[in-house]
Amino acid sequence: MTQRSTAADFVQGFATGWPENQPEVMILSLTTQKGVQDFALTKEQALLVAKTIKRTATQLAAPKQRA
Repeated sequence: MTQRSTAADFVQGFATGWPENQPEVMILSLTTQKGVQDFALTKEQALLVAKTIKRTATQLAAPKQRA
């Protein structure tokens, strides 16, 4: 568990389309070298994920400037 990849190849989030008859569910789809994994989130879970991402992003170091 401690030797996980630190990045996903592609991240996509969408609120409709799958499952089409449950618009209250957000699907977060992650594509990595091991394949696609979908996660169903409630509104509260989606807001918590967004809040955590925003908080973490503000703590990131500035990108290194290329010479």
